[in-house]
Amino acid sequence: MLLRMSSLFLRTLREDPADAEVPGHRLLVRAGYVRRAAPGIYSWLPLGYRVYQNVERIVREEMDAAGFQEVHFPALLPREPYEATNRWTEYGENLFRLKDRRGNDFLLGPTHEEMFTLLVKDLYSSYKDLPVALYQIQTKYRDEARPRAGLLRGREFVMKDSYSFDVDDAGLDASYLRHRNAYIKTFGRLGLPFEIVTATSGAMGGSRSEEFLHPTEIGEDTFVRCTLGHYSANAEAVTTPAPAAVALEGLPAAHVEDTPDTPTIETLVAAANEMFPGRDFTAADTLKNVVVMLVHPTGEREPLIVGVPGDRDVDVKRLEAALAPAEVEPFEAADFAKHPGLVKGYIGPQALGAESETGIRYLLDPRVVEGTAWITGANQPGKHVFDLVAGRDFTADGTIEAANVREGDPCPVCATEGTDGSLTLARGLEIGHIFQLGRKYAEALGLQVLDQNGKLVTVTMGSYGIGVSRALAAIAEASWDEKGLCWPREVAPADVHVLAQGKQGKDDAVFEAAEKLSLELEAAGVRVLYDDRGKVSPGIKFKDADLIGVPSILVVGKNLAQGVVEFRDRKTGDSVDVPVGDAVKHVVAEVRS
Repeated sequence: MLLRMSSLFLRTLREDPADAEVPGHRLLVRAGYVRRAAPGIYSWLPLGYRVYQNVERIVREEMDAAGFQEVHFPALLPREPYEATNRWTEYGENLFRLKDRRGNDFLLGPTHEEMFTLLVKDLYSSYKDLPVALYQIQTKYRDEARPRAGLLRGREFVMKDSYSFDVDDAGLDASYLRHRNAYIKTFGRLGLPFEIVTATSGAMGGSRSEEFLHPTEIGEDTFVRCTLGHYSANAEAVTTPAPAAVALEGLPAAHVEDTPDTPTIETLVAAANEMFPGRDFTAADTLKNVVVMLVHPTGEREPLIVGVPGDRDVDVKRLEAALAPAEVEPFEAADFAKHPGLVKGYIGPQALGAESETGIRYLLDPRVVEGTAWITGANQPGKHVFDLVAGRDFTADGTIEAANVREGDPCPVCATEGTDGSLTLARGLEIGHIFQLGRKYAEALGLQVLDQNGKLVTVTMGSYGIGVSRALAAIAEASWDEKGLCWPREVAPADVHVLAQGKQGKDDAVFEAAEKLSLELEAAGVRVLYDDRGKVSPGIKFKDADLIGVPSILVVGKNLAQGVVEFRDRKTGDSVDVPVGDAVKHVVAEVRS
């Protein structure tokens, strides 16, 4: 059926919507692809749903080609499986919870590991049944505290999630690689540039984890690349090359000094250099002890202190990634009042640790190794301690990767191999994530099979996600100019936008020719959006065509009398006059090139 703009459910907007934060979102609304139903929740309009279906089709085709089998679970799920894995609690406020009329607890599924695991457990019992990989394309729900950027971070979204089930770790490695290769093909077809980076597993658990990030300035993730190409990772997953330990023998004793009026690291360093002119202190010689409050999914609140070199800050995203599923909140004045052992502004590690009088857990940056000497708080107002040595004067409860990553930091792989690569920083948008879950969910839910020796073994799993609606939004963010959207052909709502230039009653020959060409193109397998509106000016039609962003535009207008029509490339703006008799052949060749 020919898609005609005269009857299409569409209203384009000339002004940007007030709530749209990023260019792609603004244009999706203005071009009539989506409409907001509530914060973080969007309705698909006809053109938008066509694009969405194209993205979903590509994802499904590549999953099927890789040998994965599609299933479909409900979005409304029972509480019990999520209790068994503790995620009913761990998800905290991000979970949409509800009760039925009998008082039974349910949730709207944010992800479906439990359901896939139970399905395989119900039907399979032997190693001969494995490996198997199942997937679904399903609407998910997460109660985002701050939904933003339209489809990029919403409360309702569509995800392709797949799960592999293998008898052993070698099988998991093979399943992981199959999914990885399928993702490379999928994003290639979607026209989305991407980087594959090492990532954290977070609350999902598991071992190996990689993200597919689309490089973009509007991305929520910072990722790093080695200048020599040896390493790439989400900043949350970057590991710090620890320096070698320093021998403790002969190091000067720690000494407390008066340091009034030193509220910042900069003023402390200045005071230190004035007190000890031959030492040449920098911020990197100071130890900053940052107090935060952890909020666990159970609601328990736990103070935590993180020690980092004074030339670094604590990166909250890195900290939360290391401590998932706990969330991090600021340590407020009321919290200090409950912990009088913490002298605000002058906290030192001598009084910290789970076994100390404060009882507060203390974690250190990996750079703070044994034998390194520091200037840090003396746990007394207006005083700092100098030459406080790690491993001699203080210890910690462990290490943590929480300090911010900076441009030029050493590449951890190069540091191990003795080469001199450094890190560069970029922004990216997560469009896919693959995990080696291992046996976490299988153990919790009792998924076992008999192996070749008749012995029960726990199945090992992988989890693989693609944000389908997010991928569409990412394509929009990557495919626009000052006039509007510029869709890649395979996901566009149509292949060609046929535009009848003129007004009916005055230019009937133009409309007749445009109609004939549109029908012939449809018959040739070309998807057509035909602007047959008879009372709309050519200027508005051209603006709408540019805004909607179909990759090819065929203009039937004033040159029809000379036997030619205009073929225009939406992205480049290049145009060429084509004889009417050759127009269908020309368009088909362009579409299939």
